[in-house]
Amino acid sequence: MDAWTEADPAGGFRYEVAGEGGSAYIRRHVFRAALDAERKMWGAGDPQRAALTLDNYTIEDRGSRAEGLSSLEVKPRRHDVLLIDGSVFVNPEDGDMVRIEGRLSKTPSFWTRRVDVVRTYDRIVGVRVPVAIESVAQVVIAGRSTFKMTYDYETINGQRVGNPQARTSSSPADR
Repeated sequence: MDAWTEADPAGGFRYEVAGEGGSAYIRRHVFRAALDAERKMWGAGDPQRAALTLDNYTIEDRGSRAEGLSSLEVKPRRHDVLLIDGSVFVNPEDGDMVRIEGRLSKTPSFWTRRVDVVRTYDRIVGVRVPVAIESVAQVVIAGRSTFKMTYDYETINGQRVGNPQARTSSSPADR
């Protein structure tokens, strides 16, 4: 599924599906559900619930890693599906966040036993933005389930940064 999304404090989170294919069930119950959950989170003013702040986490320095990044252990202060128990990897020169890895501190449902997440960030026109999210969940009955989402940006803070194109197409057989 390819979706155009917009987010800002005044207007919240909006999305439009640009192209889709594959299982209609997965599109409806996984992809659209994730987009609707993000819209609901923005509407309720909840983005701060997920922020990497001392209100949400205890943070401990774990030193340097082989790939040249510094590692910080993050432990959620509460069980929440938006918080990760794991590590944050930062550039040691400027402290810029590169990646977060770990397990959701609370599973999203009874049917999901464990969710491991990797979120990757980059700076585009001086703004740190997510560029990919990958998760692997253990789902009752279904087993291992993998989810990957990548971000291509057209504008950031009103500045044009790219020209993303839909990569999937919708066909009647997929609906």
